[in-house]
Amino acid sequence: MNRHIRNTGGNKMDSNQKKATIIGAGLVGSLWAVYLSKAGYTVTIFERRSDIRKADIAAGKSINLALSVRGWKALDDIGVGDSVREIAIPMHGRVMHADSGELTYQPYGEEGQAIYSVSRGHINARMMDIAENKGNAQIHYYHECHKVDFDNSIAFIRNTQTNEEFEVKSDLIFAADGAFSAIRYNSMQKLPRFNFSQRFIEDGYREVLLPAGPNGEYLMDKNALHIWPRGRFMMIALANEDGSFTCTLFMPHENHKYSFDKLKSKEDVDQFFKDVFPDFYEMMPTVGESWEDHPLASLAIIRCFPWTHGKVALMGDSAHATVPFYGQGMNSGFEDCTVLNDLMHKHNEDWDAVFKEYNATRKQDGDALQDLSLDNYHEMRDYVADEQFLLRKKIEAKYTKLYPKKWLPLYSQVTFSTIPYSVAYKQGKIQDGIMERVMQFPNIEENWNSDEVMERIAEESKSFNFEL
Repeated sequence: MNRHIRNTGGNKMDSNQKKATIIGAGLVGSLWAVYLSKAGYTVTIFERRSDIRKADIAAGKSINLALSVRGWKALDDIGVGDSVREIAIPMHGRVMHADSGELTYQPYGEEGQAIYSVSRGHINARMMDIAENKGNAQIHYYHECHKVDFDNSIAFIRNTQTNEEFEVKSDLIFAADGAFSAIRYNSMQKLPRFNFSQRFIEDGYREVLLPAGPNGEYLMDKNALHIWPRGRFMMIALANEDGSFTCTLFMPHENHKYSFDKLKSKEDVDQFFKDVFPDFYEMMPTVGESWEDHPLASLAIIRCFPWTHGKVALMGDSAHATVPFYGQGMNSGFEDCTVLNDLMHKHNEDWDAVFKEYNATRKQDGDALQDLSLDNYHEMRDYVADEQFLLRKKIEAKYTKLYPKKWLPLYSQVTFSTIPYSVAYKQGKIQDGIMERVMQFPNIEENWNSDEVMERIAEESKSFNFEL
């Protein structure tokens, strides 16, 4: 088959024009296109899938995403945040659903702080609009990149509809093609001394769409993230714009009385929900009929290094895919754009220097987020309904209010700040040890609000130099 080389840049064939190729028109690739365009690059995006905007984007097709400070910063820095706010629903806290049906509300941070629920399909479509309209990017659908030439910055592209193959020459290539990145698999992993690991956790997930009420109303508080913690099982729900909720059930694939492989019929599903999530079953007695509407999916953590080679860089999930339990997958990918943009300006577009520092600093943050995400799964699943855990959170909240420059809970460091993930992770471990000792204070349940407890935290924290 004959191949030919294309220069990216549409009708702009000026040889002096800076050109960049992005593989993947998802969230990160679309946002990064705008940053590159603002820096004077002509950007071309190749996307393996069809144009999601031409499909009927129904709620509940994928785990809803939660935008927080890092993501908003990346969007606002380039002037596109308000466009995304139009489709985002604020969640000011989480509502815990007990076995008994009792509801417990836990605010996420200080008054006014919130994370924002967005449908993956809707935000992906919106980001594609932004890439084209704000980034002047050309997006080519049904085009897959099967390998790259690192040194000459050539992407080898195939049109999946016509089978035409061609080579695209540009100055830089950015792989934003997801957790199972073709560039990483077909090219990066062929490099000598390239490190790669892929870990599937023992739990999978399946989505269930809780419809709106008979008059289109929300059946639960739309401005909260809902959690049903049940030890080995957990379900979460985030609101959609149409009154429905995208509910996601996490539980073992196998080796349990109620594991995914045991739920083989509508009756099995109904019995499971009656036993484990009875209050949810009351809201949705048709859950068994809807069980097969969405596929069973697996959850993986993917680590690799280095993230760059030659003129090529990995971004987002292609570099640091994680499990969704801190709600930071999208936020961390968007933050990659912030980091790369800062480095691009710091090094005056000396991309060797940019990529060197990107590898040196960002990799440790990617690893830390993956550790944070796994830790938070166990917290959400096992501890959020525990009385000692809730008391501990109250003590932390009071101390933070008294000494905001000396203490910020780990969740707030990750979600409501831009403290590097690696720093937040280390600080969180230190704080965890301090709070373990504080919780041993005599009669802590009665005395938690006392000056003595606050002084004890201050004493325990003397050698802790908190970094905001």
